[in-house]
Amino acid sequence: MLYHLFDYFDTALDLPGAGVFRYISFRAGMSALFSLIITITFGHHIINWIRRQQIGESIRDLGLEGQQAKKGTPTMGGLMLMAAIIVPTLLFANINNIYIILLLITTVWLGTIGFIDDYIKVFQKNKDGLAGKFKIAGQIGIGVIVGATLFFHEDVVVREFETPVSIEEGVVDTPAFRDVKVAKTTIPFVKGNELNYERLLGFLGDDLTPYLYILLVIFIITAVSNGANITDGIDGLAAGTSAIIGLTIAIFAYISGNAIFSQYLNVMFIPNSGELVIFCAAFVGACVGFLWYNAYPAQVFMGDTGSLMLGGVIAVLSLTLRKELLIPVLCGIFVIENLSVILQVSYFKYTRKKYGEGRRILLMSPLHHHYQKKEIHESKIVTRFWIVGILLAIITLATLKLR
Repeated sequence: MLYHLFDYFDTALDLPGAGVFRYISFRAGMSALFSLIITITFGHHIINWIRRQQIGESIRDLGLEGQQAKKGTPTMGGLMLMAAIIVPTLLFANINNIYIILLLITTVWLGTIGFIDDYIKVFQKNKDGLAGKFKIAGQIGIGVIVGATLFFHEDVVVREFETPVSIEEGVVDTPAFRDVKVAKTTIPFVKGNELNYERLLGFLGDDLTPYLYILLVIFIITAVSNGANITDGIDGLAAGTSAIIGLTIAIFAYISGNAIFSQYLNVMFIPNSGELVIFCAAFVGACVGFLWYNAYPAQVFMGDTGSLMLGGVIAVLSLTLRKELLIPVLCGIFVIENLSVILQVSYFKYTRKKYGEGRRILLMSPLHHHYQKKEIHESKIVTRFWIVGILLAIITLATLKLR
């Protein structure tokens, strides 16, 4: 909103200083700042309100040290995250941008699904929460919206330059270019690193290509949002990991939305995607601000309201920037947490069927509980996971040059 207001001041009234709102870097900084202010300044008011509503976490006894001390800790803190993402984005981003619209819809959609799940757990005292089939249905719904938008919307294009972008004496030459409506993605660590989904899936029939692409989008959103949900098991783990991932995606968004940087680094140039930097800044600010209250010992838990939303947003950001094939690396923490549960359950069922007694690969799944069972303090586990997350982010950024 402020973006459009100051754009009017700059173009219609020629107000001095109003043009600063045209700069992505300025608006991103303001977005992160406002996001931090919302979470840190208003966070304790929100926590006190949640506590007055008696919205406390019910803890299932897993035999973990210090677990019962967390009983009654306010949950649904994901509402803080949602507010800290949505408000700065509405203030500082161009809300007519299709990518911003898509991310706002994703934030509200998945946050609402998580809220319903938390509401059932807390107020209806049903520890199972929202039935899995309804969660999956909600994730499929947002997957269809995102997939169809990215495949069909006229504003979702890739720009191909016919002459090089160059800078001479501080003046940017405007090269000849054409905007191509095509479903493409980036293959990491490969030269000529663009994969055309329409060619890849076309052999099954051109009519099926959009549906297959939408199915892929549904799978990615479901997998990453559930991965973030599983990761949210100890204080600060999901929020800190998401902040690292969000900052990395912000760098990709800035490069992908800049004609000069994208051509220099041989990255797909996606017009108007630079606006996502403002959203990413709010996202990172919200996660970091939330850690003020969620770091050990946590004063509030994000609940499914926050964890499902964080994972879904990361997935959609990756899809809009054509970096979904980097998710196994960038979101490696989410992936390994997800896999630890799948492998543990699968192996237990297999051994129970074969030997009559279920056996386990880990002491407990997901992986962070395995380390808790080994009597490693949860703050140390979280710190080490963050370090691994930073290493994975560096490897992800290295794909810009390592091919």
